[in-house]
Amino acid sequence: MRTDRGAAGMAMIVSEPAGAVIALDFDGTLSPIVADPSAAWIHPAAPAALIRLAEHVARIVVITGRPPSTAIALGDTPDGPDLIDVPGLLILGHYGLERWEGGQLSAPPAPAGLDLVRNELPALIAALGPAADGVKIEDKGRAVAVHTRNCADPDGTLEALREPVALLAGRAELVVEPGRKVLELRGPGMDKGRALREVLAEVSARSVMFIGDDLGDLAAFAAVIEADIPGVRVCSGSAEVAELAESADVVVDGPPGVVALLEALHKSMTSRDQ
Repeated sequence: MRTDRGAAGMAMIVSEPAGAVIALDFDGTLSPIVADPSAAWIHPAAPAALIRLAEHVARIVVITGRPPSTAIALGDTPDGPDLIDVPGLLILGHYGLERWEGGQLSAPPAPAGLDLVRNELPALIAALGPAADGVKIEDKGRAVAVHTRNCADPDGTLEALREPVALLAGRAELVVEPGRKVLELRGPGMDKGRALREVLAEVSARSVMFIGDDLGDLAAFAAVIEADIPGVRVCSGSAEVAELAESADVVVDGPPGVVALLEALHKSMTSRDQ
């Protein structure tokens, strides 16, 4: 544990788990970052770890930029339980715009500006010439993401796209969410911090842990601090996003480290009761 605040938050979660909310990002946290986003399958041990924790805590929440349906599909494991088997699971997709709970999905209409993005983004990318080779457009339904991970120069291509993508987003009345080799155009007014704050208020949480890996998770880290309850900010470590690690109370080694942390947390809770 790197901070006294984090140590106090962990102690509260272990001593009074019934008041705790455990919230997690999906990509890079429960699943690895891979070249093809459609192949980012959940760590095979993660659903079982979450199921065990769900027996003790107030709420398990996945807050993701993905649609909930995608998180559910990628939450399947070849053996053992799947993400959807976690009791009382809440999935907040598109940074909280979509809510999946108990098999039911609720969401507002998709932003109208996405049609403009879909029409103009391919030409915008093509204008980069050979540098655009390997760029992937991911249509998430309520957002459109531009991935550069498969380019010869991922960082250079991402930088070249920042300004034209921002201009297109402005015309479409959308915002740009930067991430690990990705720029996502989505509707304004919601982020992971707001989504987390709403869940904490909904369940009258007495403690919180949020686990993330990317720049979009900084808002949730801020919400942990602003909640005025004991909390722990966990970074699923990556050299690509140093800002998040610098703000974290705990840094773990990617999805395997996240699973190990969840398992250790459950062990601490159950050993306390024995």
